[in-house]
Parts: sequence; C-alpha cells; structure tokens
Amino acid sequence: METCKPAPLKALTGLRCFAAINIVFFHFSNPQWFGLLAPVVNAGFISVSYFILLSGFVLAYNYAERARSGELDRKRFWEARFTRIYPIYLLSLLLSLNLLRPEYRAHTHAMFWTGVVLTPLLLQGFVPAVATFLNTPAWTMSAEAFYYVLFPWLARWKRPQRMAPHLVKMAGVWALGMVPGALYMTFNPDGIARPDRWSYGPWLWALKYTPYSHMFSFFFGVMLADLNQMIERTNRLRLWLGITGFAGTYAILSLGPLVPYAIIHDGLLMPLFACIILGLAGENPLARALGVRPLVIVGEASYCLYLLHFNLWKLVHGSHVLDATGLSRFDPWISYLLLIALAVFALHFIEKPAQRKLRELLHATSVIRDE
Repeated sequence: METCKPAPLKALTGLRCFAAINIVFFHFSNPQWFGLLAPVVNAGFISVSYFILLSGFVLAYNYAERARSGELDRKRFWEARFTRIYPIYLLSLLLSLNLLRPEYRAHTHAMFWTGVVLTPLLLQGFVPAVATFLNTPAWTMSAEAFYYVLFPWLARWKRPQRMAPHLVKMAGVWALGMVPGALYMTFNPDGIARPDRWSYGPWLWALKYTPYSHMFSFFFGVMLADLNQMIERTNRLRLWLGITGFAGTYAILSLGPLVPYAIIHDGLLMPLFACIILGLAGENPLARALGVRPLVIVGEASYCLYLLHFNLWKLVHGSHVLDATGLSRFDPWISYLLLIALAVFALHFIEKPAQRKLRELLHATSVIRDE
C-alpha cells in the first residue's frame, strides 16, 4: 500500500522567498542600505547553505518512508528530479551564452573546454576552476544533482527509535561539516591573511563551490527529517526552536569578521538552520506568519529567482527599459521587484510547462515503484 503523502510545509516555502531575495541583495546591493539587517545581507551566501540543508530535509520528509518501505523507484526519482531542475537550469545557460567569449579569455583552453562540456552535464562543480562557468549560481545545481544521486540510499537509513542517539549522530555530521573549513584555516593553502566574501584562491574556490564541502549539510538535512518526526507539530517547543534559530543566526552574523569566513560559509550554522526548520514545520504563530500566500507565491519561484537572477539583472539593465520608461530613478528597488515578477513568470510559463512535458516524455509521472 502506498505511503500517505506528507502535509505541505508552507512556512518553509515562505522562508525560501526571503532566502532567495537575500541572495539577490547580496550580489546587487550595498549591505549598509539595510540598517539592522546589514549583517544578514552581507552574509547572503549562507542562504545557499540553508537551501542545501533544506533540500535534504524536504526530500527526506517526502520520500524517506517510501524509500524504507521499498516503494521508491530510484530511476523514477532521478527522472523526477531531472525534470524539476533542468528546464530552468538550461534556460540560465542559454541566457548566458554571451559570456562564452569572456570565459574563453579568463581560462586556459583546456579549462574553457572543460567548462563547455561539464556545465550542461551538471558536473562543473567537481572542477573548482570552472564551477561558476557561464552562470555563477549554477554551481549549486551541480552539487544538488550529486546529492540526488545519493539520496535513494541515504533515505533507506533505519528510522531512529530514540532522540538522544540520533542527536549525537547529527552532532557528528555537523562536526564533519566544519572539517573542510577548519582544515583551510589551519593550513591556509592560499596564503590569504583574512579570507572574506571578496577573496580568491584555488583552495578557497574548492571550499566554496565543490559538492564535497557542502554534502554534510545535505546529510544533516536528511537526518533532520527523522528528528522532525519525533516532535509533534503542535508542540510549543517548535515555536521556541524557531525563535532561537533566527535569533542565534542573527547574533552570529552580527559578529561579522570575528567569525571565520571559511567556517561560517558552510557548516557552522547547521544547528540553527535546523531549529528554524523545525519551528516552521510546526503549527505555531511563526509558521503561520511565514506561510501567508504572498510569501508562498514568491517562495515557490525561489529556484527561478536564484538561478536566473544574474541573467535577469543583465536583461533588465542591458535593455535600458528603466531609462526608456523613466523608472531608473527608482532603481535598484524597481529592479528587485522586476526580478521577482520575472521569476514568478518563469515558474508558471516556462518551468512548470517544461516539467510537465518532460515527465510525459519520460513517463516520470510517479516515483512509486510499480506493483
């Protein structure tokens, strides 16, 4: 008998709205414009770490029980993931083709052709020098594709029976997730005195953009789904966990350069992200506030906004439409609104139709194994 589909978690979708918009602000704003929120915008890269952890959680929340019961068909799961991510991913690359010439000048011939071959195959993240080839945010989809391959086996882990041992295991994964950053700080292979968001070095590039350095966040998210099942959705603890997660994250980000960039870039905030997710996966005022329809609408388009925001920014400003319409005096705020509107448009008129068509062609209408 097929396992019942879990209830939707609208508040987590609503939070995706803010996480994606924060990445746009991170790339196309001055953090000081945002006053008290400046530390959050200046550390916009943490939204990517949050997305990776959330991805593991959501997949396990929806599919772990099916995997354990033997209902999950691996091939169909991978096909479903492909149809979900590839249409907008391909669009982002097509919109970036004008960057081929700058990429050619920026790389050796060998690295340029490596990027040309690997990027459409979602493999560029395994070669740090071309991880951001054509479209900078696309490296994350290389990482996610790798995690999707692993997920059917990760999801078959035996369901934990007791909370305490499971928390110990999660703490171990958290510790492993900080090892890459700790090693970088210890050996400083790039010779950078104080690495920050503007620093460049081949080893720092590998730390930031390869699937290996972020995979423990995904594993942590998968394990978090089991912890989530141990706490009643109506338990008041969830509200306090959510508040603690938000407050703790803000407090750490407010410390600025006092917190090493290599550690905070991925790993350090896992437990606080977990608190936020557990809080928003419950039934409480915090979850209701972030689950309102406008936030959910934009949250549903967060993948489009994240992956296309470089392309859309160049489209808006390269077309000079704001100058022609006299709206440039409202920039950059009008640009942010346009990016959100275009992302919602891309979701409903490009991503979803293309996904439906691909699923028809692949017969990937269900991830459940046939009887």
